[in-house]
Amino acid sequence: MVPFAIAGIQTYISAVQSNLDRIRIRLNTLMAVYPWVQMVVFSELATYGPLPKHAETLPGPSEKAFQEMAAQHGIWLLPGSMFEKRGDRIYNTASVIDPSGRVVGRYRKMFPFLPYEMGVSAGDEFLVFEVPEVGKFGVSICYDMWFPETTRTMTVMGAEVILHPSLTGTIDRDAELSIVRATAVMNQCYVFDINGLGDGGVGRSIICGPEGMVWHQAGYNEEMIPIEIDLERVRYCRKQGMLRLGQTLKSFRDRQVAFPIYETGATHPYLDSLGPLEKPVRKSISARAPAPSET
Repeated sequence: MVPFAIAGIQTYISAVQSNLDRIRIRLNTLMAVYPWVQMVVFSELATYGPLPKHAETLPGPSEKAFQEMAAQHGIWLLPGSMFEKRGDRIYNTASVIDPSGRVVGRYRKMFPFLPYEMGVSAGDEFLVFEVPEVGKFGVSICYDMWFPETTRTMTVMGAEVILHPSLTGTIDRDAELSIVRATAVMNQCYVFDINGLGDGGVGRSIICGPEGMVWHQAGYNEEMIPIEIDLERVRYCRKQGMLRLGQTLKSFRDRQVAFPIYETGATHPYLDSLGPLEKPVRKSISARAPAPSET
């Protein structure tokens, strides 16, 4: 058994003021109640909410504050994400901080929620990091999970746990819950999908295990979600098959088929026929008078 304790914190997020003090209070409370937790994950854009005007250059003061929190409690910390100003671009960036307070990596969201997240640039580097004597962890942010290629790539890189901060305040949360469960079982990994509240989402965070089982689904209120997982379960499922059935990753490794849609320079007439990536417009209402048969 390779146990490791991870806690998700589902909390209210404001878009008009800093949430740094709230995050600190929630983290202090969690660690006072559950001192056995070894890693903590917050929701997407938890620090300042979903407005890019609060973007900071990294390293910066907010990230430094998170480093101090991680070192104070001796935990791995993924404080959600924040908008990062990098040159003339804005990225949605998640920092991973180790128990000494060192930033071990920064992941920039690969799929901004276009066309609604205009002005945010896409990252192009995966982040898989190792917790010594425990296992490998991958980082994904919200809309990234709608593109299974992202999680499959991290799985091939060895990720056994996917940490997935989200900010979903829209009516498609039910669909996302299904995607999280499917992602876990298709890649035989744990998935921690932590959503916010208020300006940070509609809650309903979810944690799934490598057989696709739902370990916990939060409601619509603030929650601390401490769960001890077993990384050996991931390794067993991947070698012996999910429930001793499908050995998905081995089949993917041994595949005979190529996927030409991923080749650089490939053309996609059907996808091109779908039109530009832009917000839908309001449908016009016909002003014609109704025919007599319609009255």
